[in-house]
Amino acid sequence: MRDWIGERSRALKPSGIRKFFDIVTEMDDVVSLGVGEPDFDTPWAVRDEGIYSLEKGRTFYTSNAGLVPLREEICRYLERRFKLSYDPRKETLVTVGGSEAIDLVFRAVLDPGDEVIIPEPSYVSYAPCASLAGGVPVTIDLKAENEFRLTAQELEAAVTDRTKILVLPFPNNPTGAVMEREDLEAIAPIILEKDLLVVSDEIYAELTYTGKDHVSIAGLPGMRERTVLINGFSKSHAMTGWRLGYCCGPAALIKEMTKIHQYAIMCAPTNSQYAGIAALRDCDGEVEKMRTAYNQRRRFLLHAFAEMGLPCFEPFGAFYVFPCIKEFGMTSDEFATRLLMEERVAVVPGTAFGSSGEGFIRISYAYSIDDLKVALERLGRFVRSIRAEAGK
Repeated sequence: MRDWIGERSRALKPSGIRKFFDIVTEMDDVVSLGVGEPDFDTPWAVRDEGIYSLEKGRTFYTSNAGLVPLREEICRYLERRFKLSYDPRKETLVTVGGSEAIDLVFRAVLDPGDEVIIPEPSYVSYAPCASLAGGVPVTIDLKAENEFRLTAQELEAAVTDRTKILVLPFPNNPTGAVMEREDLEAIAPIILEKDLLVVSDEIYAELTYTGKDHVSIAGLPGMRERTVLINGFSKSHAMTGWRLGYCCGPAALIKEMTKIHQYAIMCAPTNSQYAGIAALRDCDGEVEKMRTAYNQRRRFLLHAFAEMGLPCFEPFGAFYVFPCIKEFGMTSDEFATRLLMEERVAVVPGTAFGSSGEGFIRISYAYSIDDLKVALERLGRFVRSIRAEAGK
């Protein structure tokens, strides 16, 4: 019998995140700080609207691009929150989570051999989706001393004649890094000079802690027409299971992405779309409450790391911290494995997000303070025991 598996699929590596959580499911008394999922329930206004849509029998296909009222609400939200203006009918597409939007833009844009620049550490899907679309992922190793921000020098050094797309994954998973206006203004001239398309993944745009609003590169002069903005409801509105995202960008490109979406997906779940309208229209207060709680947890973790002498730059976005564990002389995978086996605390090795994550671990604070306290007590004990082994 022939080997049915294609080379592109065979070349994909399994997610480094899932490796650990397959193990966790077989263990007792584990405090897991690895999954990037809010611990809050979806706001009641959103759930009520989802339930009401089912009760009213709204269970049929929507248009491929999504409900017009939802697309209109998305555009009002982007204008209200980030001063971005999009046409809901021609420049907006509702997707099955932000992840589908990533896949769609790569498939719509890339020809075989086209290069995609991906700053790492970053979300695990970019490189595999680029490869599956026939593209060539080109990674930039971001540096802790730059707070894991992308610099103009790093970008310019990575661009070649084959470069077509730059992925901008900020606020960042796993590092929590943000790119502020001045950071974006520094790289924009290179993007324009090299004629690149920007895929700006802004799924954590509502979760920033600098005291200033998130800035999208699409709002900078000359960038709107060469940017696909990707966002969604999973992180900001605690709606991971609803599988609802969206993208906005140039009309011609959104049209092509919608065509692929039409054949592969048809449309996002109908009741989720109705729920999304309520999320954007009625839940600004709920989002603010969640952001405040995350910020409290963030500061709690950073204080605890300082007390145990674990280096960690201050992240100002998402709900992750990325402490450095290089002093212990272990790989990130070894550290995470020992921590899990010896203290029953699950974290993610930094290398799950690219080779530049070596020497770091990702800890999510999308968990209760009580869970964080237990995990930090165990982590502190583990750190002390390793230092004792080394005679420190």
